[in-house]
Amino acid sequence: MNAPLRLGMVGGGQGAFIGGVHRIAARLDGQWQLVAGALSSDPLRALASADELGLDSSRSYASWQEMARREAARPDGIDAVAIVTPNHLHAPVATAFLEAGIDVICDKPLATSQADARALQALAQRRERLLCLTHTYSGYAMVRQARAMVEAGELGVLRLIQVEYAQDWLAEPIELTGQKQAAWRCDPALAGPAGALGDIGTHAYHLASFVSGLQAESVCAELSSLVPGRRLDDHVQVMLRFPDGVRGLLWASQVATGCENALRLRVYGSRASLEFAQEQPNELLFTPLGGATQRLTRGRVGSAEAQAATRIPAGHPEGYLEAFAQLYRDAAEHIRARREGRAVAPTSRWLTTAADGVAGLAFVEAVLASHRAGSAWTPLQQEGATP
Repeated sequence: MNAPLRLGMVGGGQGAFIGGVHRIAARLDGQWQLVAGALSSDPLRALASADELGLDSSRSYASWQEMARREAARPDGIDAVAIVTPNHLHAPVATAFLEAGIDVICDKPLATSQADARALQALAQRRERLLCLTHTYSGYAMVRQARAMVEAGELGVLRLIQVEYAQDWLAEPIELTGQKQAAWRCDPALAGPAGALGDIGTHAYHLASFVSGLQAESVCAELSSLVPGRRLDDHVQVMLRFPDGVRGLLWASQVATGCENALRLRVYGSRASLEFAQEQPNELLFTPLGGATQRLTRGRVGSAEAQAATRIPAGHPEGYLEAFAQLYRDAAEHIRARREGRAVAPTSRWLTTAADGVAGLAFVEAVLASHRAGSAWTPLQQEGATP
């Protein structure tokens, strides 16, 4: 049996939400062991965080630059680094570790500009290292089932894609109270030029693209900051044009009162439709034209991809953490396959990579440009991911 791969982490120290999620996901399938970290920009907090996690103090680093340099020089250095910092650090941290020859697992977005994302993609290719992105929702078994059904032609010719992601946690200006997660997400110096658009709009767009296999060609968009004084958008409305006449609608809001984490996708074809709701992740609704809606459940569907993303029997709910863990399992498979000189297992081929990161930032930049132009139709300037 393969020994766990050695994982390092940048960011994710005391008080951080997403770092804990990454750590749980990484260890869930026994594929990874956290051994090193630069867990905070505050050296004392970094050391205290490492102590809480049981890390050797000699592998708790005061900076990510030092961590990349020293881990690359160790015979037992990390196999990959997880980047869970605010957005503005994703590109420089990923660059340092890729240049050190270390694989990278990055929280989305890949960068704050498409140019930086493309530079990272090229660097990863030159160094022959994995650069993957944790678009969590692509790890759900029923999302992978949906993609398999679309690929198999069960919906017929695609016609319409509707996706929405609604939350209410920013319905009040909590960034002004010192709430850490809100503060950096509402600060353009840390989050980049997009607020809700970059935070959850990119998740919605990626889910639509992942399941359909399509990237938008152009967008018509309006951004709003509905909380007075907020510096970045908190509400997004986008019309999308996909290839071959497929049309789409995307709505993302962090001020939708009463909504928790309401990510929902509907894909309509000439023969049938699919509907997935993230808050009920073990279900997928399939409705043939003129027929009754069928409720498909995780554990009782047939695609190899869905089965590979299923850990427990039907009727026992799985969710967000298992979906996140699937991405770590897929990343481990990619690294092991490269080292062993073999093909990646087919059930791990849908890992989200740098190409998806580039596509997501092309979407963000087109939406921003459309909004600035008075919601004019604006093309996406990108080559696109390879779903």
